[in-house]
Amino acid sequence: MIHPDMMILYVADAERSAAFYAELFGCAPVEASANFAMFVLPSGLKLGLWARSGVLPPPTAEAGASELVVALAQPAQLQQLFADWQLRGVSIAQPPTEMDFGLTFMALDPDQHRLRVFVAAP
Repeated sequence: MIHPDMMILYVADAERSAAFYAELFGCAPVEASANFAMFVLPSGLKLGLWARSGVLPPPTAEAGASELVVALAQPAQLQQLFADWQLRGVSIAQPPTEMDFGLTFMALDPDQHRLRVFVAAP
């Protein structure tokens, strides 16, 4: 059985995206160059940011075709993170909203990749 542990987002500018995620996550990438950056998050997930212009074969999907998701335990945590991201100037695509799966909001990175934060419904 295989266990994927890494996600790669194709970005216009790897250095700009690395700076965005370093600020958002509060940690530096473990690897960084002009065309690629890698974060290893406390959950164990590795997040790679690869300059779209160097990807082979070229990607066919645009940003926003998938979501990077953060699950939180309490609605107060979600509200606090939402307020923090607003103060940082992160683009918000959906403010905190109750949906069938729980409370959620969605932000966008500089390339319009979707960042969903949620608290599961009880």
